[in-house]
Amino acid sequence: MTVPLIVGIGGTTRPGSSGEKALRTALAHAERLGARTALFAGPQLADLPMYAPEQPERSDTERALVDAVRQADGVLIATPGYHGGMSGLVKNALDLLEDLRPDARPYLDGRAVGCIVVAAGWQGAGVTLSAVRDVVHALRGWPTPLGVTINTVAVQAFGPDGACIDPATDAQLAALAGQVLHFAAATSALRAPSA
Repeated sequence: MTVPLIVGIGGTTRPGSSGEKALRTALAHAERLGARTALFAGPQLADLPMYAPEQPERSDTERALVDAVRQADGVLIATPGYHGGMSGLVKNALDLLEDLRPDARPYLDGRAVGCIVVAAGWQGAGVTLSAVRDVVHALRGWPTPLGVTINTVAVQAFGPDGACIDPATDAQLAALAGQVLHFAAATSALRAPSA
């Protein structure tokens, strides 16, 4: 298998949001496990126009996101929990993956997707995780068995520099990255032509 590419999508318009910190931590774990990574965080997601299927023109940022996911072996999605669902910012980015529909591997087909939800309470985090997994299924992706939820009221997970300072959260994000990479290796072997 070539070096796998893991694409991270998530965060908020607020620089250094907890979701972005969690996503960066998970991507760093993926890199330590041997992956290449690409990050589309809040600023890039905020730069995306609202997805309009009738508009075939794409901005540079839209093309970059779609091309990265097209090449990806796995994806990590991090979103805040807003009223029982993912943020509009993250959902808009995922809607853009409709551009992958005609591909040989449409949408997120054959890719493991690690889901991270950050919310101010366990109920909101759990409900949102379920909603994110439903969207991943609709895009033909494979949500990893582990989904990471972070309750920002109950856990001080990140320090001012963005480092994960909670060992339990860090261990979960490492396990999530590991599951995405394990699945990427397995599906790559299945897609490889027989010798």
